[in-house]
Amino acid sequence: MRTLITTALLAAVTLPTAASAQSRAELRRDRQDIRQEQRDLARARRWGDRDDIRDQRGDLREARREYREDLRGRYGDRDRDWGRGDWSAWRQQNRSLYARGNWRAPFGYQRFRPGARIGANYYGSRYVINDPWRYHLPPARGYARWVRHYNDVVLVDQRRGMVVDVIRNFYW
Repeated sequence: MRTLITTALLAAVTLPTAASAQSRAELRRDRQDIRQEQRDLARARRWGDRDDIRDQRGDLREARREYREDLRGRYGDRDRDWGRGDWSAWRQQNRSLYARGNWRAPFGYQRFRPGARIGANYYGSRYVINDPWRYHLPPARGYARWVRHYNDVVLVDQRRGMVVDVIRNFYW
């Protein structure tokens, strides 16, 4: 029984290291593939015809895409499409990240609802959350930006000043 527990503990410790090493090796192979495809493209430009060049460009584009996918798999938090409720469990584990702090706006608290039009001073650059992936917020697409409003987080379409989404009591 003791050896079984010891073996399980060793496996639990070594498996993440092996997965990380595999990922590093995979990224290295992808970078080597990109360099090889670049050399092939240079050869095609020097001695090939239009079809060869087009084919080699496609191969290079594919090698770069594979590298980006593997890189995203390794450092995926930034590029992950977080869902609407993914932040709440993350907040329980990282309470200091969501600490209220001494944050005050020069205007009073107002309870916003989606569809409301708000003034530009509510979503100025000093209130924009530049790293929503850090808080596991859903990505803001296009002109939309996550903005802090007291303890709430508001998704605002900056082009029109419309509130798209509101998460109340986001900060402690």
